[in-house]
Amino acid sequence: MTVNDPSGTRWYSLPEVAELLDVRLRDVRTLLRDNALAGTRRGQEDGPFLIPGDFLLTADDGAAKPGPVPSLRGTLIQLTDSGFTTEEAVRWLLTEDPQLGTTPIGALRARRIHEVRRLVQTVAI
Repeated sequence: MTVNDPSGTRWYSLPEVAELLDVRLRDVRTLLRDNALAGTRRGQEDGPFLIPGDFLLTADDGAAKPGPVPSLRGTLIQLTDSGFTTEEAVRWLLTEDPQLGTTPIGALRARRIHEVRRLVQTVAI
């Protein structure tokens, strides 16, 4: 059930993420529980729970081992510790930021971790 939104973000269901990462579905759930990945319900409140593709590194990205963006976990923890809900954190990570010149997840994928984490400190709720 891959979904594309107007911003170009691809969203994947949990079974699709398991397939992309070549892991079991319960391993994907563990990644979510451990804040190594995050997702949100798309559409209505009871819409499907989906994970943004930007949160994943696959062989197409040149990753030796597919998995979540390595710096995502620490950033998600910092966001939730700063008062963000998981949904707010996902939205923030996918929203273009003028200070970064890209989305925060785009900066994390480019290994600009410290810039993103400093920015989190300024936007803490």
